[in-house]
Amino acid sequence: MTPSQTELLQGTLDMLILKSLALGEMHGLGISRRIEQVTRGTFQVKPGSLFPALHRMEEEGWLSSSWGESENNRRAKYYQLTKKGRRQLENETQRWGRISLAIERALET
Repeated sequence: MTPSQTELLQGTLDMLILKSLALGEMHGLGISRRIEQVTRGTFQVKPGSLFPALHRMEEEGWLSSSWGESENNRRAKYYQLTKKGRRQLENETQRWGRISLAIERALET
């Protein structure tokens, strides 16, 4: 881990995956790249964390998946948000907004 990278806090990965899929379906590597991109390299999600989370989120009904071809013509599983997943993203976004505001306040004092 480089000095600019940070370990994900418990529960953060779900929100980042849901947010990554909010604009449309993606395969696992695409989700990982999107998270790294939007966090400007702060979070790099390894397959050992990403794929169990995707599987769990699919079981929760937040994601659905289908097989397709990736940009390099390989078979890949594509994930997309379900209605339940969109509601979960809204809930997670509100929850993390409250958490980050509370931490910001604590750091100011």
